[in-house]
Amino acid sequence: MSLSSFTAAGADQDPPADASQPLFVLASASPRRLDLLAQVGVRPDRVDPADLDETPLRDELPRPYALRIAEAKAQAVAGRHPGAFVLAGDTVVARGRRILPKALDEKTARRCLDLLSGARHRVYGGLALVTPSGRLISRVVVTQVAFKRLSEPEMAAYLASGEWHGKAGGYAIQGKAAAFVPFLSGSYANVVGLAVHEAVSLLTGNGYRSPL
Repeated sequence: MSLSSFTAAGADQDPPADASQPLFVLASASPRRLDLLAQVGVRPDRVDPADLDETPLRDELPRPYALRIAEAKAQAVAGRHPGAFVLAGDTVVARGRRILPKALDEKTARRCLDLLSGARHRVYGGLALVTPSGRLISRVVVTQVAFKRLSEPEMAAYLASGEWHGKAGGYAIQGKAAAFVPFLSGSYANVVGLAVHEAVSLLTGNGYRSPL
């Protein structure tokens, strides 16, 4: 099911699966986050993306940046859904202190791959939950990823695939870029787009009744 069909088919009208508990709203436009939650049987009642300026602040480091953006998304959407569980996430790929952009053109994607080639980097997953009482809880999940040294033919083939488009750091580990990763420490799902274990724990630890 596509994100658009999910939204149009009842994300704004359907009651929660358990009508005795508050709505669960996912504050994200990412189909990957929706799919990751669905894999463990957790489905939001509504999908309502936040529309924010995600430009890093001057000299902002990756961890606080991921946390700030996730919290801002959750709070912005919570204002439209009082009394709901509102979950937001943000994925930041960083080489050292440097935040890599979302690749929207091939030049940016190549620059990201040049930085990641033959090196280790970190993926910071910001998670933020606004509870039905209005409380904000947040955390950052960190995954370390190593890339093999990429040859020019490998890089050219990956760029030609288009998988990098719109991806933080210019790659999608769940696709062809999996062949570039000899080592990963931490949550794989965090690199895909949402640290599922931590997200579900955040929800259930604050009163959400998971179907699991």
